[in-house]
Amino acid sequence: MTINPIELTVDNGVATVLINRPERKNALSVAAFNGLADAWDRVEADADIRVAILTSADCGVFCAGLDLKEATEIARDEGVDILSKARDPFFDHMRACSKPIISAMTGSLMAGGMMLTLMSDLRVGLKGTKAGITEVKVGRGSPWASPAMSMMPQPILMEMVLTGDLMPIERLQDYGFINYLEDTPDAVRARARDLADRIALGAPLSVIAAKASVRATMDLGCAAGLEKGKQLHEVVYASQDAIEGPRAFAEKRAPVWQGR
Repeated sequence: MTINPIELTVDNGVATVLINRPERKNALSVAAFNGLADAWDRVEADADIRVAILTSADCGVFCAGLDLKEATEIARDEGVDILSKARDPFFDHMRACSKPIISAMTGSLMAGGMMLTLMSDLRVGLKGTKAGITEVKVGRGSPWASPAMSMMPQPILMEMVLTGDLMPIERLQDYGFINYLEDTPDAVRARARDLADRIALGAPLSVIAAKASVRATMDLGCAAGLEKGKQLHEVVYASQDAIEGPRAFAEKRAPVWQGR
């Protein structure tokens, strides 16, 4: 029986998206690409989901990137590149998701694994692991790496994309790319869950607008991003939750968010 490569569960407003291919170092097959696209579509559409955690089955590798063996077989048998068979090969659905996404990286990551964590909003890694953008070593490409210019120093990104070498995850934390490093895979998942639970406590419209504002500034620059952020928050200030929050504070109780 074939194991579903992508599993999605929801608990108390937190979706967990699991890449379950430990026998292939959680590499991205066509089924995994398409399963991830489906998962992000569900996260976006389900009003009960407030935040998502992306993780993978324990095998020492969070995600090894493209399944090169399957890519070779498809090129040989069908004469096409594997990405042509993926519905969302560069994870545009993930990047467009309005809900916060936390990467719980329970192992090393490279190539497409780095792409996944770049598309996330918060990152929790495992001490002693490595990360890299390794495409130049196998003749592939990394156009998706450009947004990392707003997440790490330019010389470091250039070193990664030009050499394809792996670097210690601790070095990426030093540059501010990783929020937390933990000692064990279970601790990585626990930290990610703690972050998710705290995000889920916030007013839904405020959380969505906060993420969108930061993303807009990344894409547009400071001045244009500031103006876009003001526009994005208009719905927040006009919402019932904007009334409920101060009222709950004054009444010394937990707010009851309506998301409108």
